[in-house]
Amino acid sequence: MKARWVPAFVQEKRFHNWLEDARDWCFSRNRFWGNPIPLWVSDDGEEVVCVGSVAELEELTGATGITDMHRENIDHLTIPSRMGKGDLKRVEEVFDCWYESGSMPFAQFHYPFSMNDEEFNKRFPADFIAEGLDQTRGWFYTLNILGTAVRESNPFKNLIVNGLVLAKNGEKMSKSKKNYDDPMDVVNQYGADAVRLYLMNSPLVKAEPLRFKTDGVHGTIREVFLPWFNAYRFLVQNATRYEVTTGNVFNLDASLLENSDNVMDKWMCSSINGLVKFVHNEMENYRLYTVVPRLLSFLEQLTNWYVRLNRNRLKGDLGEENWITGLNVLYEAILKVTILMAPFTPFLTEMLYQNLKNCLGEDSDLCEKSIHFLTMPRGDDKFVDEKIDAAMKHM
Repeated sequence: MKARWVPAFVQEKRFHNWLEDARDWCFSRNRFWGNPIPLWVSDDGEEVVCVGSVAELEELTGATGITDMHRENIDHLTIPSRMGKGDLKRVEEVFDCWYESGSMPFAQFHYPFSMNDEEFNKRFPADFIAEGLDQTRGWFYTLNILGTAVRESNPFKNLIVNGLVLAKNGEKMSKSKKNYDDPMDVVNQYGADAVRLYLMNSPLVKAEPLRFKTDGVHGTIREVFLPWFNAYRFLVQNATRYEVTTGNVFNLDASLLENSDNVMDKWMCSSINGLVKFVHNEMENYRLYTVVPRLLSFLEQLTNWYVRLNRNRLKGDLGEENWITGLNVLYEAILKVTILMAPFTPFLTEMLYQNLKNCLGEDSDLCEKSIHFLTMPRGDDKFVDEKIDAAMKHM
């Protein structure tokens, strides 16, 4: 089975080049701590026994009750020679820790001792793994070697590679140099959501390096969070004004979205449904680097175009019918994009959702205790209008 690497260049160039020039892997280490290599050898090195389980080790050595496989518990055990060479003793070396790391797909289930093939095959190969670019010659390599040796298969279907975070001057971050801002200070000042979104909307998701700048986190708040929150606040203010003015309760009415003949409403409904379909497709293919920019682009269109060009309608200046229709379209757009953003900005979206859901009926599929209990919405083709999308893009 061929695995998919995201982005593809890491596999096609970096990993390919490493495989072409790969040297023999010396997986033994001369250390006390580590996973002992299970080889018992005669003094002349001609007789070798590879022990495959604790049960086999107890049978060959006569020991009982072995529960700890560290060196201090098994190095004294010997195996009688079958070739008349005395007692076989365990070699002193332990496994390279990367051998253990590369064995993760099997070792985490204690396969084949604690899980049969049928159960194991439900979990192997993994849907995806994710690690940094520096693991191209490390974990990615050892996983492939051992997966091929043991199961003749890649141990993963998808491999997502991120770039490396560097200090703002481009150097490697160093504890001794302290050439970076304290991460917790940044989180406490700007919030975890801002840090997350700054990193996910950066070259890191394309397996490229990022010079981390605290100013960039602040820029995320200024350019994304504040306009988004202001659009939400504008909706709440005018929905409240609608209720006070008309005496009606504001609730989402899907029929108003379908029947609106306002071109801006049609464009916004088309955009949000197109966005939902795009996010589903790209996330299924693990292309995070296309998803976040598209989400942020939609938020910019929502705040800078739809809200700005419909401000009078949304304030009720053009009549009650226009008012309630515009508010429903804005509510639908803010609710849907908030749900789509939930995996990336979990705290802000939860706060917004806890108020937004008050306009949903209790029997609505979108009404849950938490936004993180919701499944992702599905796009509706009947709202998608490519002509209107193109016209707005040109405008």
